[in-house]
Amino acid sequence: MILAKLAYKSLLNRKASVFLTLLTIAISVMLLLSIERIRVDAKSSFSNTLSGTDLIVGARTGDIQLLLSSVFRIGHTNNGVSWQSYEYITNQRGVKWSIPISLGDSHKGQAVLGTTLDYFTHYRFAKKQNLSFNKGHAFSAINEVVLGSEVANKLGYKLGDNIVISHGMGNTSFHHHKDNPFKVVGILNATGTPVDKTLHIPLAAIDLIHGGAPAEHAEHAEHAEHAEHAEHAEHEKHNDLTGHPKQITAFLMGFESPLYTLQIRRNINQYKKEALLGIMPTVTLKELWGILAIVEKILLLFSAVVVLVSLLGMLTTLLANLSQRRRELAILRSVGARPWQLFTLISFESLLTMFIGCLVGCALYYLALFTGGSYLQSHAGISVNIAMLSYYELTLIGVIMVAGFIIGLIPATRAYFYSLSDGMSIKT
Repeated sequence: MILAKLAYKSLLNRKASVFLTLLTIAISVMLLLSIERIRVDAKSSFSNTLSGTDLIVGARTGDIQLLLSSVFRIGHTNNGVSWQSYEYITNQRGVKWSIPISLGDSHKGQAVLGTTLDYFTHYRFAKKQNLSFNKGHAFSAINEVVLGSEVANKLGYKLGDNIVISHGMGNTSFHHHKDNPFKVVGILNATGTPVDKTLHIPLAAIDLIHGGAPAEHAEHAEHAEHAEHAEHAEHEKHNDLTGHPKQITAFLMGFESPLYTLQIRRNINQYKKEALLGIMPTVTLKELWGILAIVEKILLLFSAVVVLVSLLGMLTTLLANLSQRRRELAILRSVGARPWQLFTLISFESLLTMFIGCLVGCALYYLALFTGGSYLQSHAGISVNIAMLSYYELTLIGVIMVAGFIIGLIPATRAYFYSLSDGMSIKT
């Protein structure tokens, strides 16, 4: 008890050096816990880039290729899905909702996605979060566009601006659809997913910008008997969203029960009229993360380096302090302190410093989560889970405490072997 009180007062007597040591330990603990939480939540957020979707259906390619093209807008599929097949599959029993998507156009390097209003109702990201609007609303006419947050910020667009869509994906296009400009009517809130880099237009506009009219509008125009009727058809062509292209890239599906998911997926993969592929996005995302496992290993390596640097810094500080305290230790020996008591004193000081440093580090860690969680969600797509420390995280702190205690034994052992004459004969 006396040694504990003496250790506490000794730390107070060396406020400057102890504060720097505590700060070093606290920052390392904060970084270690933050990196570990980001590693875990990044994996979880990656798996939840598309949340609540039971099935993605597209032309028969590879599972990962279909996922990359339909969700991450990376690459493209050579074939699409006919509208007849889409209607047949989505009308099966057990289908709760479906979202058709059509890709293949771009605007200044950003992907353009044709879809329906169901996209804004049923699309989920992260932990089943809904898409929400920062400004404006969903499209209500065939010549309107909704922008992802990054598109609007990067290109400086605002509500009411006109946008010209280009044919093909990528930064360079030689065919611009100047005859059919789109008006910005909505800007989505940031999600940290590919949605932020996407322009959303009505599915009915896909054939329109490529020189044709959606099927329902074409049939209506054919029955126009005079100029007034034709003018009315033209007006409807630009304001009605019920049309559709002949072919779409893929579609997302949600089911009333997981049993329907497995049954319809099997039927899709055995579909006779077209070579189609149905994938379960959660399973395929895990496969894709397995390919990217090197990222997880790098984060683990960073964690280990952070702890190692922190412990070496603490050791350097303790040894430097010990050299300055040799006369103090000699005086303690001269008044009756035994070598093992000096060893215990230095060890207890190290352990107390580590304990306080870990507490401060945990406080900084939660402060960082509260202040930076929204930024990570909007800019990196990482949904940070603010919760009590997990068993694994507590184990990491325990390992740091043990490692710090072992590091503290080095200066404690040196203090043990300091002799009274060595301490009293230090030259000044």
